[in-house]
Amino acid sequence: MVGTPPTSQTVPIRARSQLALLLCAAVLLGGGGVAYGLLNLAIQLVALAILAANREAFLAFWRDAPRAIVVLVALTIALPLFQLVPMPPDWWHTLPGRELAIQARQAVGADGWYGLTLDRNRTLVAVSGLIAPLCVLVLAWRLPISALVQTGWVLVALALVNFLLGVPQVLSNGTSAIPFPESPMPGVLFGTFANRNSTGIFLVACLAMLTLPFAGADRRRSDLARLVIGILLVFAIILTRSRSAIILMLLPLVLFALPYIRRSPRMLESKRLVATTLGVFVTLGMLAFAAQGTRIGDSLSRFSAEEDPRAFIWEDAAHSSQRYWPTGAGMGTFDEVFQADESLENLTVRRAGRAHNDYLEVAIEAGLPGVLLIAAWLALIGWLAIAARSSLHRWTAWAGASTLT
Repeated sequence: MVGTPPTSQTVPIRARSQLALLLCAAVLLGGGGVAYGLLNLAIQLVALAILAANREAFLAFWRDAPRAIVVLVALTIALPLFQLVPMPPDWWHTLPGRELAIQARQAVGADGWYGLTLDRNRTLVAVSGLIAPLCVLVLAWRLPISALVQTGWVLVALALVNFLLGVPQVLSNGTSAIPFPESPMPGVLFGTFANRNSTGIFLVACLAMLTLPFAGADRRRSDLARLVIGILLVFAIILTRSRSAIILMLLPLVLFALPYIRRSPRMLESKRLVATTLGVFVTLGMLAFAAQGTRIGDSLSRFSAEEDPRAFIWEDAAHSSQRYWPTGAGMGTFDEVFQADESLENLTVRRAGRAHNDYLEVAIEAGLPGVLLIAAWLALIGWLAIAARSSLHRWTAWAGASTLT
């Protein structure tokens, strides 16, 4: 589908360096979210500068990239932009869920032309958040496999940076090395992020990158390096105390193990494999038992929590999505519109902030078009992953597919 990528000699070295620079800036500066607008602005300016320096590559992407990718990227960018287009009152008054907005704007004499979104500033922020991903696509889609593999190892290096930064965070019970201190959680690994779930998901993605080949390294040394890095990342993921990340790391771990199992198919029939598997599970069980009362034990104990406030958020979010269906309330507007649908029995002293479920959140903000876009992206990822099964670079493709999944 994507054709044959050009050889490494035809790709400017600066494109690889610029891609690595943008990824480093995004991970090291962008972990604070919308609360840190200036840091996000810095990343977007870096991305815009790179796009300006690669004007030909930018035009070539829209002209030469696979049509399915171009169409999906164009629709993804067009959706929030369309939500900003002003329309006359007779039009936006008919949109679902606008009753409170109509009353409020009429009360202050501002019942004029408005876009589909209920908060233009939030939607503008959502649009600006697409600049960096677009820049990554423009730079990466024509890179050879070797360059993409190098980029994957840049992400692994950034994961190790997060782990090293997380060590003093955990040992100091959250009193030092915290870049975004507004959500203090003693003994939790945050790395360069303000949200431990974001940290965990990033580390899981980097764990998937361990399936990428080492350039110029013999198998024994590369396997040892992968094992050491993998153990460090697994411990780092557990120390984030993110249940989502702890569960999801099973996917890259299985992907990581498959090449070694395929290398020795006879092991599948041997008693040694059974004994080794049992030994691993017994060891993990003993470690879990020994971890009671420790930071790792605290992380594992979160799975026994009987009541999770997110379940109540999902209940109200499902109702909110019905209010604005099928047009949505506008990208980025969840935290603004959810307050009207949060039931009193589920109300707490803290704001939900997010739906903690991307599908529900997109259903609220983008309605049916957003849900269809998600389905289209998942279908494309699945198709490319299946198509790669006969490729020599299938493990590289599957690393990316597992990350997106």
